[in-house]
Amino acid sequence: MSDRILIVDFGSQVTQLIARRVRESGVYSEIHPFNRVTPASLEEFRPKAVILSGGPASVAEAGSPRAAEAIFALGVPVLGICYGQQTMCEQLGGKVEAGDHREFGRAYLDVVADCALFHGVWAAGGREQVWMSHGDRVTRLPPGFKAVGVSEGAPFAAIADDRRHFYGLQFHPEVVHTPHGAQLLRNFTHAVAGCRGDWTMRAFKGQAVEAVRRQVGGGRVICGLSGGVDSSVVAALLHEAIGDQLTCVFVDHGLMRQAEADQVVAVFRDRFNIKLVHKDASELFLGKLAGKTDPEEKRKIIGATFIDVFEEEARAVGGAEFLAQGTLYPDVIESVSFTGGPSVTIKSHHNVGGLPERMNMRLVEPLRELFKDEVRVLGRELGLPEEMVGRHPFPGPGLAIRIPGQEITRERLEILRKADAIYLEEIRAAGLYDAIWQAFAVLLPVRTVGVMGDSRSYDYALALRAVTSTDGMTADFFAFPPDFLGRVANRIINEVKGINRVTYDVTSKPPGTIEWE
Repeated sequence: MSDRILIVDFGSQVTQLIARRVRESGVYSEIHPFNRVTPASLEEFRPKAVILSGGPASVAEAGSPRAAEAIFALGVPVLGICYGQQTMCEQLGGKVEAGDHREFGRAYLDVVADCALFHGVWAAGGREQVWMSHGDRVTRLPPGFKAVGVSEGAPFAAIADDRRHFYGLQFHPEVVHTPHGAQLLRNFTHAVAGCRGDWTMRAFKGQAVEAVRRQVGGGRVICGLSGGVDSSVVAALLHEAIGDQLTCVFVDHGLMRQAEADQVVAVFRDRFNIKLVHKDASELFLGKLAGKTDPEEKRKIIGATFIDVFEEEARAVGGAEFLAQGTLYPDVIESVSFTGGPSVTIKSHHNVGGLPERMNMRLVEPLRELFKDEVRVLGRELGLPEEMVGRHPFPGPGLAIRIPGQEITRERLEILRKADAIYLEEIRAAGLYDAIWQAFAVLLPVRTVGVMGDSRSYDYALALRAVTSTDGMTADFFAFPPDFLGRVANRIINEVKGINRVTYDVTSKPPGTIEWE
């Protein structure tokens, strides 16, 4: 078994980044809510080291979160980050107070002493950029600790007890705004904790294949295939594990991009020789969407209709005991908040809740330990084509939510498909596709006056959207050169009948969202 790092979550918005950074260095990590860490869970998980995350609470508040005392008695290295540093100090005999000088955003840390965490990264006497987000601060160290870094607002911005291998950082090493943060985390996992860094997607694939075989045995599995990255990787992995025991059902709702339905069939039925049921239900979906313009109503109709059609096709196949889903690790983390309460509402197109219960099936979720970027790497290990593995995220309701405020008709879908295809074709031709998180066209509920030839036109306006992001939680618009946008607009207006104006969306997230509906 690979070495494991336990990340104890106190509710920071960037806890997932800690796990990603650790995994990027070849070490497996899991996030557990602070109130679910017990002596028994620690014994079962057997972490090589523990990282305490940041969080929004104040250590000075009565009833604020604390780390399980058993963590400090494990005999393994512990790293506290922001709130994690503060509760560690408070629990081990130090003191935390509200700070007179808060630090949010970029700050500078003076390295005043060496420690194992800094070896080969920072040297005493140096001044380093870090990213802070705190009001409280440590004002007295617990026995055994020394200050190794100070900042304007935190006299103990970095602390170390090299004997017990306990370390605390008031700043956030997991964010990109701390330039050497990933190296500090790697020092903690590899140099301090002695992790081997042998967790790879190749190793994961072998483990996942064996796990599926153990779970499924001789049973049969149904997998809903959308053509997206997650369901495609699930299908390929299951096929490698259980072969003809798998049947994939592709419900074609008629809302996909140009030629995508054909690509799904070609890859999985023809190339992988997977048993695939292709149900063209476009007439049914369009009929149910007729006259509907509200975005949430569209989502609910599409979700409910998908479940009905999928269930019908699964019954026709018959004999399946398991339902495969592309649940990812962020879905697992978000299913329970760090306080143990209910999670925030997820957009209705992000899940097909209730399907396993309705169909009386057991779930197979082979990707539930992976982040999105790891799923893409696994897809390559499984031999999926790059155009499928590297595909930009695409919403479950498809083009239906890219025709905002309007009824979904075949005519509007065709106009949008053609424009979107031109846009993506130009992005690929310019070598920009992989630099962009998501790019798409939106057919606006606006008609504008134009002049085409010697005639007056009154046609649709189209918006183009392209964003950069690492996880979709925040995003910024992609800064295309003006000549690129001019070339795309010219092609769309000339080649797509029904569009006479093209705009580019430069809204970031927040305050906007990536999609328009």
